[in-house]
Amino acid sequence: MDDPALPTLDVRLNSVGFPPDSPKMATVAKAASTFDILDAASKAVVHSGGITGPFSSGDTGETVYIADFSAFTDSGIYIMEVPGVGKSARFTIDADVYRTTFHTAMLGMYLWRSGTAVSGSHNGTTFSHSASHLNDGYLTYITGANVIRDGTGGWYDAGDYGKYTVNAGITVGMMFKAWEHFKTILEPVTLSIPETGGTLPDYLDEIKWELDFIIKMQYTDGTYRVCHKLTPLNFSGFVMPQNDTSNRYFAPYSSAATADFVAMLAQAARIYQPYDAAFAASCLQKAEESCTWLDANPGNHEADLSAFSTGGYQTDDADDRLWAAAELWETTGESGYLDDVETRIGNKSPKIDSQFDWPSVGNLGMLTYYFSERGGKAAALTEAIGTSLLDVADDLAAAAGSNAYGRPMGSSYYWGCNGTVARQALILRAAYMVSSDRVYLDTALDAISHLLGRNCYGRSYVTGVGYHPPKYPHDRRSGADSIDDPWPGYLVGGGHTATGWVDEQASYETNEIAVNWNGALIYALAGFLSGS
Repeated sequence: MDDPALPTLDVRLNSVGFPPDSPKMATVAKAASTFDILDAASKAVVHSGGITGPFSSGDTGETVYIADFSAFTDSGIYIMEVPGVGKSARFTIDADVYRTTFHTAMLGMYLWRSGTAVSGSHNGTTFSHSASHLNDGYLTYITGANVIRDGTGGWYDAGDYGKYTVNAGITVGMMFKAWEHFKTILEPVTLSIPETGGTLPDYLDEIKWELDFIIKMQYTDGTYRVCHKLTPLNFSGFVMPQNDTSNRYFAPYSSAATADFVAMLAQAARIYQPYDAAFAASCLQKAEESCTWLDANPGNHEADLSAFSTGGYQTDDADDRLWAAAELWETTGESGYLDDVETRIGNKSPKIDSQFDWPSVGNLGMLTYYFSERGGKAAALTEAIGTSLLDVADDLAAAAGSNAYGRPMGSSYYWGCNGTVARQALILRAAYMVSSDRVYLDTALDAISHLLGRNCYGRSYVTGVGYHPPKYPHDRRSGADSIDDPWPGYLVGGGHTATGWVDEQASYETNEIAVNWNGALIYALAGFLSGS
């Protein structure tokens, strides 16, 4: 850990660090003209430079200065010293600088597992709970019978203990995109999970824990609709999961949840096929079953959640159906799915959304279609997606370049916006895949740097990672255990204004954790693991 007496929060940079050939910048909150880079061990000056500014940071209301040390590429551990201001937190320059952070975020996913005991260590501290929520869940709001059907497993959704199909969609979708874009890097990764060393790559094993639960959300009455969520009627208090004894219920279906189910399982069918052909075939069968219901019921249907006060996740299903059709076509090559996805692509404008999350998963389908190597695609639609992709990526690069903290979202803030910043790495990486223009990779790195310390707080937004990370996330496990540190590896949501984040447990609006934000962070980091 960094010595808390050393850094000043007025020198704000990515305290995890930088790949050698990446942009490396710090935002300085006080007037300054020069900086030095010091070797962290010897304190010798290894690089010096001039500071530019002043610059007006409109969203934070500050006057700031920029120290650019991108030209310094030597691997090592360093400190930035700004005369008259102070010293930064330690940071590392290394080709694989984000691997530990990636593993910590993946540890966070494992520690979110429901229906089983978990135990994982980080920085010498062990975080654990015993088997939890083994009574999932009652069918009262599905069949009217107050009986339990097996709905155990999966990941807890956020700082609460609910499990939500729609939010699983964007999370699994982002993690699968990381697999498809960076498979050669992720396939040999070893994670601290019980299944390690098995027939599946560890990365896919972790996602399968969620998929095995998602499969249980499909109706068994022959309609193949999909339950919207599985939660208690009200949020629990701050207790450990094994101590939460409230009854939990399957919530009725929604068409968005059903479409997301189709998309996840259709994608799983091709990803798992080389490793577990039987599981892959089962995923495809279930995806096609639920797609049959979607085809027969084209209208948007929101779940009846009138009995529930837990997370809503209600959303129009147009983008979800587009994603489902794209994944089914990519997996099967069937012309009916191609016709469906092309109709939906043609009806959508813009093709690529700059900011997207669980209510807007269309980008996942658009990129599956665009990068598909199957024949038969409409050239005009493919070109339109590519044009939109580069236009949006250019806007993100311009926004990061004009923002005092390199934030690709510029001055846009709302619930969970840190997750959106991370998720924009998918757009930027896809644009780089199309154009080979390094500006898009650099902007994705700017996004990571913003989340890991180059922000107006000078703090990492990821628990257990970087300098002065969140101490009091809105997370029932962190609040209920007897451990001083929070559970590690979680990206907090961030402020609804540039200066609106507060590191307080009660601030669920700004300091909660959620699987969709972590899935986005995992994608962003995976793109910069050594060899990606």
